[in-house]
Order: sequence, then C-alpha cells, then structure tokens
Amino acid sequence: MSRDLPAASVALHEAEDPYPLFEAWFAEAKDSEINDPNAMALATVDAEGLPDVRMVLLNGLDARGFVFYSNRGSAKGRELQGQPKASAVFHWKSLRRQVRVRGPVEEVSADEADAYYASRPRLSRIGAWASIQSRPLASRSELEQAVATREAEFEDREPPRPAWWTGWRIVPTSVEFWLDMPYRLHDRAVFTRAGAAAPWVRTRLYP
Repeated sequence: MSRDLPAASVALHEAEDPYPLFEAWFAEAKDSEINDPNAMALATVDAEGLPDVRMVLLNGLDARGFVFYSNRGSAKGRELQGQPKASAVFHWKSLRRQVRVRGPVEEVSADEADAYYASRPRLSRIGAWASIQSRPLASRSELEQAVATREAEFEDREPPRPAWWTGWRIVPTSVEFWLDMPYRLHDRAVFTRAGAAAPWVRTRLYP
C-alpha cells in the first residue's frame, strides 16, 4: 500500500481551524456535485427524545456557524424551539468526502432573515406565506389555491418576510471530516471545542 497521501489528506491533518478547510472542500463540491452541493442532512430531536432527520440546504456560512432557513411551525422549527441543538451531515459523493457538524443552535437576527428572504425568487417568497409547513394537506389543489390567494394578495407589492419564517445557525462544537481512502482505511479528523469562544482541538480518528 502506497504511503503517498493525497493533498486533501495532508491539508486535513495540517489545518488548525475547521472553517477554512470546510470552505475549501465546499468550493470543490460546487465544481463537482451535479445537484445541490449545499444539501445537508439535518437531525433534530423531537419532544419524545427521538431523532428526526431531513435534507435541507445550507444558506449561510461564516465563522459563527452554519445557517439554514425554514418555518418556525415546521417539525424542525418546533423541535429546535424545544431542544436548540442539531447535527448535520454533508456527503459529497463525487469527491468521496463527508463532513459532520454538531452543536447548539441559535436563531439568526431579523436583519439576516430579511436579507436572505429578499434574495429568494418571488414565488418562493409567496410559497412561504402559502405553506403551513409540516401540517396535513388534503390535496395538491389546496396548496395551489393557497398560493394563488397569496399571489393575489401581493399582486402590487413585494411580499414581506412572514413572522413565522426565519433561520437558524448551528454553532458547532464538533466538526468531523471524512475522506475516502483505499481498502476502507479512511482518513478522519475531528475538530472540537468547549464553546463558541474556545479554541479548536484537532484529533485524528481511526477509520
């Protein structure tokens, strides 16, 4: 077995902060993934303590954390109000890489939510008004009628952000990187910290 390591492996074990490394991997994923390189599996915890997971899109990233948006009344919104913590997984099949993020969750500011909402296509903004997310729906036509009603309501003006539509930020205390290697001897490293103000500690993991 060759001892020559790919550049991604070398970078993984030289990095001192997970954010620049994630941004580098994310940039490569944008060039290689066919659809939605920003897709992530988001896990929350329901009122019974059971995990609940679904795919969402990463819509913001900076040194504070990983941001996604949704309806406060959705399953994820209700669960985050009860247990403000989450885990997310990015899996980039074309690169054979994975990143896991875990930590407490905080709601983004109203200004951040307004700015992202305003950047969405008009019909997506209207859809945020029409959809009672995660609630029972009798038929597709019921949803279409709700959209039509909201389109008429906002015909002559821009739809403002609904009070129930917002964003959340995962403030990670753990970011784990996984790189596929031959013979399932994968390369793994996890960055951990005690809190948002604490320094990161990198640890190599057995595959």
